[in-house]
Amino acid sequence: MGVSKQMTFTLACVVVLAALVPGVAGYLSARLEAIESAERSLHALEARLHVREAREARPASMSSPCLRTPATPHFQQVPAIALSEHGKRLPAWLTGLIREAADFDQD
Repeated sequence: MGVSKQMTFTLACVVVLAALVPGVAGYLSARLEAIESAERSLHALEARLHVREAREARPASMSSPCLRTPATPHFQQVPAIALSEHGKRLPAWLTGLIREAADFDQD
C-alpha cells in the first residue's frame, strides 16, 4: 500500500499544525494576560499618584493646625441704670451690691 507523497506531506502538516496551534494560542493568551495585569498595575499606580497630588495640592490652612488663637472677648461694664428695665426699680440686694462695688472702686 503506497501512500502518495502529497498525502504524506498533508499528514505531516496536520501533525505540525496540531501541535503548533495550541502552543501559539497559549503563548498569546499568556501575553494578553500579562498586558492586562500591567494595565491594572498602571491604573493602581495612577490612582495612588492622583491621591498624592491631591494631598499635596490641598491648601496649607486645611492641613496644618491653627497657630493663632482668637482674641478673648472684652466685656463692657454696663451702668447700673441699664440693668433696670425702663425705669423699674432694682431689687434692694442688687442696689446694695452695686453701692458696695462703687465704694470699693473709690477706695
